[in-house]
Amino acid sequence: MEMISEQNIPAPRDQVWAALNDAEILKRAMPGCESFDVVDNNKFEAKITAKVGPVKAKFKFNVQLIDIDAPNGYTIIGEGQGGVAGFAKGSAKVDLTEEGTGTVLVYAVQAKVGGKLAQLGARLIDGTAKKMADDFFVNFNKLLSSADSA
Repeated sequence: MEMISEQNIPAPRDQVWAALNDAEILKRAMPGCESFDVVDNNKFEAKITAKVGPVKAKFKFNVQLIDIDAPNGYTIIGEGQGGVAGFAKGSAKVDLTEEGTGTVLVYAVQAKVGGKLAQLGARLIDGTAKKMADDFFVNFNKLLSSADSA
């Protein structure tokens, strides 16, 4: 699976960068995220419940940030195990560019799934991944807006 998308975020790049590196904001923004804990410098462990078609599973992800170029972007690599549902692994390249008073966030995701998830078909998996990404950015923008007004 590959997905490229662009988000316009109504906040300065430094603020977006700080939020993308804040474990609590990421936890609250991720759909189905039960925990998002710092394991080591730039390494995290996340527990996420996801429903893809008829398959609902709890995934445990190990996530690492690499190629860090503050405040311009980084690459996220990760691998998750969902028991009998299967696995997911991949990477996302995130780039931030200032545009006026806001920030343009461009991300390119490459991912593989296996197990029962792989049997569901690419359209269903791609659709679910896009919805989860869209939901993440709706939540992320709300959290940034509430941080502005706090």
